[in-house]
Amino acid sequence: MNAPTAFPDQSKPVPPYKHTPLFPLGKDETPYKKITAEGVRVEKVLGRDMLVVSREALRALSEAAFGDINHYLRPGHLKQLRAILEDGEASPNDKFVALDFLKNANIAAGGVLPMCQDTGTAIIMGKKGCNVITDGDDEAALSEGARDAYLRRNLRYSQVAPLSMYEEKNTANNMPAQCEIYAEGDDAYKFMFMAKGGGSANKSFLFQATPSVLTKDRLLAFLKEKILTLGTAACPPYHLAIVIGGTSAELCMKTVKLASARYLDALPTHGSPDGNAFRDVEMEQEIHKMTQSLGVGAQFGGKYFCHDVRVIRMPRHGASLPIGLGVSCSADRQVLGKITKDGVYLEELEHNPAQYLPQVEQSLGGEVVKIDLNQPMKDILATFSKFPIKTRVSMTGTMIVARDSAHAKLRERLEKGEPLPDYFKSHPVYYAGPAKTPEGYASGAFGPTTAGRMDSFVDQFQAAGGSMVMVAKGNRAPAVREACKKYGGFYLGSIGGAAANLAEHCIKKVEVLEYPELGMEAIWRIEVVDFPAFIIIDDKGNDFFKELNLG
Repeated sequence: MNAPTAFPDQSKPVPPYKHTPLFPLGKDETPYKKITAEGVRVEKVLGRDMLVVSREALRALSEAAFGDINHYLRPGHLKQLRAILEDGEASPNDKFVALDFLKNANIAAGGVLPMCQDTGTAIIMGKKGCNVITDGDDEAALSEGARDAYLRRNLRYSQVAPLSMYEEKNTANNMPAQCEIYAEGDDAYKFMFMAKGGGSANKSFLFQATPSVLTKDRLLAFLKEKILTLGTAACPPYHLAIVIGGTSAELCMKTVKLASARYLDALPTHGSPDGNAFRDVEMEQEIHKMTQSLGVGAQFGGKYFCHDVRVIRMPRHGASLPIGLGVSCSADRQVLGKITKDGVYLEELEHNPAQYLPQVEQSLGGEVVKIDLNQPMKDILATFSKFPIKTRVSMTGTMIVARDSAHAKLRERLEKGEPLPDYFKSHPVYYAGPAKTPEGYASGAFGPTTAGRMDSFVDQFQAAGGSMVMVAKGNRAPAVREACKKYGGFYLGSIGGAAANLAEHCIKKVEVLEYPELGMEAIWRIEVVDFPAFIIIDDKGNDFFKELNLG
């Protein structure tokens, strides 16, 4: 028979195996703080020192991590925001947004209001050394810690469980968490904790390109086109991550997420015949300059579409070229942790962001137009119609809050031949979903959600007399522009990523109007004072984001 034998000839010589880690990271330079020394001990097992970690140590570390990352930021991120204020090339709107983010960080650092109303999906990655022993159910312990942080703090529950293909219910504790544990290292248990909001998660893209793209001019042209598709809905300035290659599509995208968190910063800056991943620092600088020239800026035009760029080059199958793009947004929420023989440690984040605020607040953002929202809708529309796109407005009065699930409920009414409720016709609609309201506060963190998810409702709703003034974040589809021109509506862009600031200073009353069973996606009535926004789409068909090639 000519069939191959089941076992190859072991006498056939092969060279010695030399293992090359795919991600050969350098030394960890992270500043850590000690959480506790409890729940950690060293015992001899078969003559080896083994680190024994209790379930409670894992739970406590996870709870501390998700508490910290919803209130505090890394010093490097805050320094980048301050640098925008000091850059003479930054646009007034860049500076206005950066200053708002610094104010927001200062409020969130008080430990009551989280920095963003979307307090994210809990994501945990652990690397367990070979000399580490636990009770065994590490995923459950880490998930419990994350859950406890969401239950005990003023954080939003964003996870919905599928009851059937089309029916869903909020889990009311932000579970399940995404937990992945790897075997790596020796005498330590290392972690990365991330709270990933829906806006930035939705800006994760995989492109199955072909190797023909691998020339400098073609690759840069390809990336420029795809970077523009990111838009502004995920609250720039971004930490942009690009991955070229990957042994699989899923590894490409996982690497995007890690790179956006600067977890892979200590990779080597050159490749090798062994196939290790590396950072292309020169390309990072080139793409960063490209993003500054796009004109998109920090949400409303300017230079600062991105704080920085990470470009990771990976090995690939010869017939495949996966290319991944993703971002970490203004709620730049990740933190490293570790458990060693000396105790339980968490990365030290910045607890005093006030030091990054300018001494004297400069006048930013241009002239501000005051808008009274308590007048009839026809008068509100007539007022907006007097001003061009890009106008900065400050609104006081009543708004209705409704997002995805509420819009679906209202569409069901229309499709049954019922009218929209009067409140949806008489007031602007704010696309948002609040975090929990702390005791003594009128509102929890309450920033805008991504407008584009509601694009398909606009024409139908405006034809029925609703959604005439919409407030949210990010660019919108051409259909929204056409509907506003047809029916005389407006879309206003609010500052994404400044939810604590809005709750502290602008939102004075919150009450549920309908669908309380939807949790944070219920329809709410809110009273606002000096609520900031920009006119993005007007009743004449003008669209600010179209000018930036985002519309």
